[in-house]
Amino acid sequence: MPEPEDHNGEESLDQAPSKSALKRRMLALQQLGESLVVLNDKQLARVPVEDERLLQAIRETRQIRSNSARRRHMQFIGKLMRDIDATAIEQALESMHQSRQQDNDTFHQLEQLREEILQAGVSGVELVMQRWPQADRQQLRQLVLQHQREIARNKAPAASRKLFKYLRELQQT
Repeated sequence: MPEPEDHNGEESLDQAPSKSALKRRMLALQQLGESLVVLNDKQLARVPVEDERLLQAIRETRQIRSNSARRRHMQFIGKLMRDIDATAIEQALESMHQSRQQDNDTFHQLEQLREEILQAGVSGVELVMQRWPQADRQQLRQLVLQHQREIARNKAPAASRKLFKYLRELQQT
């Protein structure tokens, strides 16, 4: 039996994508649609979705509680997404994810700084003063001393929370 010609070892470029490749693409678009459904209205407004039918389907999906109906509606969203260019949506979601990750990193850094200050005691105030010279030294010192008193009396760590709030205010200025 003669073997079919393979055009000098290269596949034909005008050949349609395989059924599996199409299914992978459709599932990826459906997952992208699921990412849009979990966003609140404010976040969704920052995503460049021009198709009004897609926006309506996303809003409707949020109201559906039945698993099977939700799954069917997600498939519908995937179908609508086939008709649009999803790269701008993917980029907007990635940007939002990076922003959220950066916020989390900043939060953890402030928590770490707070712990270092509280462990160092009154001398820990200098850690803040080096980073933010405009900080109120007296307020920081009072918060550290209040924290030490709370620890000694087995009270709730209110001063620790106040210190974190003050550090966050300093970070934002």
